[in-house]
Amino acid sequence: MNKKGIIALILVALIATFTALAHLSCIFLGPSCYKAQLAPSEIIQSAIDGTFLAPVSTVVISALFLLCAVFAVSGAGFIKKLPLLKPVLITISGLCLVRGIVTIPFSFLFPEMVSTFSIVAGFIWFLSGILYLYGFIHVRSSGS
Repeated sequence: MNKKGIIALILVALIATFTALAHLSCIFLGPSCYKAQLAPSEIIQSAIDGTFLAPVSTVVISALFLLCAVFAVSGAGFIKKLPLLKPVLITISGLCLVRGIVTIPFSFLFPEMVSTFSIVAGFIWFLSGILYLYGFIHVRSSGS
C-alpha cells in the first residue's frame, strides 16, 4: 500500500475519533450541545428530562464512529487485519458518501434545518467517504 492510502485512512480514523468525542461531549455539556449537533428532538428532550435515551444513544453512536476508526487503522496496516476489512471499508465509504450527498437535497427540503454546522458536517461526511474509498482502493490494490 502506498503512503497516500495510509494517510487517507489515518486521516479518516482521526475524523471518526474526533466525531465520537464530539458526540460524547454532549453527555457532559447537556441539552444545548445536543441541539448544536442537530440531535433529534427525542434525544434533546431526553437530555432535558435526564432520562437514559440521550446518553445511551450517544454512547452507541460514538462506539460506531470508533469502530469505523478501528477499521480505518486496520486498513492502514497499523493493527491486525480485521475480518471483512474490505467490504466494511467500502460500506463505510458508501454510507459516508450518501450522507454527504443528501445534505444538498435535504437543504432544499428542510431549509429551517440548514446552518453552517449542517453544511460543514455534510462536507466532512462526503470527504470521509472519499478518504475511505481512496484508502479501500489502495488496500485492495496492495493485495492485503
